[in-house]
Amino acid sequence: MLHLRVIAPVDRSTEVVDLLSAEAGVTHLAVLPGAARQPPGDLILCDVVRESADRVLRELRRIGVDTSGGIAADDVELTISAAADRAAEEAPGSGADAVVWDEIAAKTGEQTELSGTYLVLIVVATMIAGIGVLLDQPILIVGAMVVGPEFGPLAALCVALLRRQLGVIGRSVQALVVGFLAAMVATVLSTWALTAAGLVSREMLLAERPLTDFIWRPDALSWVVGLLAGVAGMLSLTSKKSGSLVGVLISVTTVPAAANVAVAAAYGAWDEAGGSALQLVINLSAIVLAGLLTLVVQQVWWWGLARRSRRPATG
Repeated sequence: MLHLRVIAPVDRSTEVVDLLSAEAGVTHLAVLPGAARQPPGDLILCDVVRESADRVLRELRRIGVDTSGGIAADDVELTISAAADRAAEEAPGSGADAVVWDEIAAKTGEQTELSGTYLVLIVVATMIAGIGVLLDQPILIVGAMVVGPEFGPLAALCVALLRRQLGVIGRSVQALVVGFLAAMVATVLSTWALTAAGLVSREMLLAERPLTDFIWRPDALSWVVGLLAGVAGMLSLTSKKSGSLVGVLISVTTVPAAANVAVAAAYGAWDEAGGSALQLVINLSAIVLAGLLTLVVQQVWWWGLARRSRRPATG
């Protein structure tokens, strides 16, 4: 369930209240006339079940509340109310499957910013994976996968492609390209530094590495795993299942593949660098394709559900 705080201009307050009152998934409706000061208007509070939230937000935007007033939404962790139970029963669909598109767009949009934190995380993750490649240590590879922040812009890219948001698409691609390039350059430099210090050597890269050689030897299963991870990652994002997302992060070799490209390039092992680069491209493209298809299926599902319930479609 979401808690909505709506600031509506006085001349539109009645329309907003009527809209919310007519929605079966809305409960705990309260109106505070003239309570809002910036922007001025009436403050309207309510709770809405997740399966109705997208439709409600869409209708509020349709009547211009977002431009002349304001809309804020927060997750409600606990609700003890018979009225809320009735709202959940009367709303079509399941809250666990509901997608609040504005929420997803806002959440993923934040991940497209090419911030210092993002760059540090992807650089650190790639350097850790580079050491893990040389030591043939899967535990370091897994750690690097968890630290890597690249799923954020990948998810944002999927959402932006679906909603045709060119600006977000550009920022997502920029974050991915700049992030991986910076990480690989830093890993090349760190590999040279560790080699000069006598901590690693080219022989470690060329030796048999049975536990991590999958990183630079892509095959058909690499594409399959990328597709499955894209589906799971997008579902974990839209359903707010963060535990599932962690599982996705440690199942796809994006950061380790970039690290292996850098380490192999540092030592001039171009065949291995090429294989790792192909692995990286396969996984990135598979995640984006699967994530986009997952969002399309979810959108079509809710369209069909809305038609069956004789209510406006969402998405």
